[in-house]
Amino acid sequence: MKFGKLTDISQVDFSMPPDHKLTTTLLQALPPNPNPLQVFFGCTGFSMKEWVGTVYPPKTKSKDYLKHYSKQFNTIEFNTTHYRIPKPETIEKWKGNAAKGFLFCPKILQTISHSGDLGMSKESLNWFCDSIYRLDEKLGCCFMQMPPYWKPDKLSILEKFLSQFPEELKLAIEIRHEDWFTSPEAFIQLSALLKAYDISTVITDVAGRRDALHQLLTTDTAMIRFVGNGLHETDYHRIDDWVARLKDWSAQGLKRVYFFMHQPDNLKSPELVVYLIQQLNKQLGLSLEGPVLGSGFTQTSLF
Repeated sequence: MKFGKLTDISQVDFSMPPDHKLTTTLLQALPPNPNPLQVFFGCTGFSMKEWVGTVYPPKTKSKDYLKHYSKQFNTIEFNTTHYRIPKPETIEKWKGNAAKGFLFCPKILQTISHSGDLGMSKESLNWFCDSIYRLDEKLGCCFMQMPPYWKPDKLSILEKFLSQFPEELKLAIEIRHEDWFTSPEAFIQLSALLKAYDISTVITDVAGRRDALHQLLTTDTAMIRFVGNGLHETDYHRIDDWVARLKDWSAQGLKRVYFFMHQPDNLKSPELVVYLIQQLNKQLGLSLEGPVLGSGFTQTSLF
């Protein structure tokens, strides 16, 4: 993930901002959630041969990566669908290899999210939806990553798109252009639109774009993309802040969270997921079964 990455983080203020005022309003309107917070945690891919012997058992073959990944994590930021619509037999294979309870979170096709009319002049959306429907009970929340040049003046196009998006599919949207964050009016208009269509926001926590850590919720589901810095000590402090925030949101009615971990080359993402799960269990009284890692990871001396 190149968006917002920095080579020098020494001057970055990693403190977490307060909730957006609209988040406070939303949470106050949510009914109490009698159940524990649903936590779906994962990385951005499973095809890491470097994980063999640590995340995956020794001598694991590439054809079995997904099977073992789905035993360690319960979701995935599924970027494969951003570049092509998978064949039915491919989806059946994915579904069959994934463990019970595992959820795929497909990224909306690039020819949709990055086209001027969000693909509405073609059949791309129908083809995409027809494809991912095949994931059935293993389909989680889709997410659409808007390109960096997508500005607030395109909001009417998004509204038309959402009016055509299937209601039964869960969707979260990530915005990146700075104008969304410097124009309170535009941000409020976006929030109202997403809330009207029951669309969640993607909250991105990355060093070089602290404005993307906007802390806006529009549904009872949060989707967080956390970009770490190679297990730097600030990664752990930021996770502590997120655990505290999720505890607060959960107490106010938040039902579920998708938490996707990014690290340089994503090789060290599993170790920080372990820390996340440990802290969630400790601070929220959950009983999540996080990844069990082999001897290939060197544990940090800080914790």
